[in-house]
Amino acid sequence: MTLSLALTATAALLAADPPSLPAGHPPLGAATESPAASSPSTGLPPGHPPAVGVGSPAPVDPSALPQGHPAMTGRMAPTADELLKQLEGMQGLREREKTFEIASSLGKLYYTSGRFEESIPYLQQAEDKAKSTRELFLAQRKKLGGGAVPSAEEARCGFTEQTPMEERAKVAAERAKKGDTAGAVACGRAALELSLDVESMRANALFLTNDAPGALKVYERVLEVAPSFADALFGRSAVLYETRGEDLKALRGAHEGFEAFIAAHPNSPRVSLARKLSRMTDEAEKAGGMKKWLATREEDRRIRSSKLDLSRGAPPMARASAPNAGGQPMAAGPMQGGGASAPMISQETMEAMNSVEHTPELEAHLDQTVAQGEDLLAKGRYDEALTAYRQVMPLRPDGRVKAGLAWTLVGLGKPTAERVWGVAVSSDPAAVDKLGETLKAKGDTKGAKALWTKLAASAPDYAASASLQAKLE
Repeated sequence: MTLSLALTATAALLAADPPSLPAGHPPLGAATESPAASSPSTGLPPGHPPAVGVGSPAPVDPSALPQGHPAMTGRMAPTADELLKQLEGMQGLREREKTFEIASSLGKLYYTSGRFEESIPYLQQAEDKAKSTRELFLAQRKKLGGGAVPSAEEARCGFTEQTPMEERAKVAAERAKKGDTAGAVACGRAALELSLDVESMRANALFLTNDAPGALKVYERVLEVAPSFADALFGRSAVLYETRGEDLKALRGAHEGFEAFIAAHPNSPRVSLARKLSRMTDEAEKAGGMKKWLATREEDRRIRSSKLDLSRGAPPMARASAPNAGGQPMAAGPMQGGGASAPMISQETMEAMNSVEHTPELEAHLDQTVAQGEDLLAKGRYDEALTAYRQVMPLRPDGRVKAGLAWTLVGLGKPTAERVWGVAVSSDPAAVDKLGETLKAKGDTKGAKALWTKLAASAPDYAASASLQAKLE
């Protein structure tokens, strides 16, 4: 479902909620009865349709609207930000019983607005609505064994894009009751197509909120129903690559997953990236784990640099950082274990998993979150600042965000701090410098000077060209 459809469905939910109007007030958007006499404001005879531009908007023929489209009221459609504000004012919305379509629309609205943690409960509610259909499908597929499965069209399920999940589930159940196993499997799979998108999105949201084990479980649930489902096939391999770098079996699984993705979706725009990651996971497995592989690559790079004398003048931190497949320092090594520290996702995976539509509302939300992170940094509230930067990094890994995240990790004394600081300095030292200006403007003069001191030591060439020493006096 696209953002526009999510907005439409969510607007329909809000329209269905009883508004807070005085007793006897006519419903908003309802058609009014024609006056018995001519209106003094228009001068039109009784029964004359409203002139364009005079009085209420001309009525819209309901038959001209797509099935399920909310009634036209003459008002502009609300933006995502406006809908979210209205949703936040609805008491008990999360606990309220919802259809699959409404629950999934709410989840996708929050997700596409960059509010991943808040999207998860609604996406889960939508999945729960498909639970019985999933169980029926798996049972019928097992019963069918190796028999051929027809398509939904061949099985004459009768579904259209607008057919609700509940109606699809009924068709699959009826086929199973009649003993039409192949038809039940075909219609059940077509019904679950709606849920698979939702589940993959929830898995992405779990990973982006630092629950990699939970994300893997959901991806695997999707693949149990549809082994070649693109988002889950790629997502599962990417999470294994990012989080299980020392588990050779997991690396093998990631490699095989990327290869399966390439074979099943040869025209996908992610194929070139899948090939790169497939090669990297294969090399890491053969090296005995990600740490050994990165150490080997770093040693090779050090030898080449010393022979060609390419490292002269490079910032110390940049020379110490491990490179990724593109030759650039990685944001950090793969996450390990329980995820006590922030998930530092590689650029490759961030690009691959970022399926969020960058709407003006989302961009405004990201701007606000970065500004909040800088406010928290200036106040020394590093844990809270880390939460803010973690939300933004997968969606906007620019110099400003890298600088803020690096200084946050330095403040917390995290093991990955020096590596991430090196990435920020080597990629955009001016952004790090500007963060010092921001901290100073917000009253954190001590923090600004500490940042500039560290920047001058890490990037002496930049410090000289930017007259950094003057800021330290």
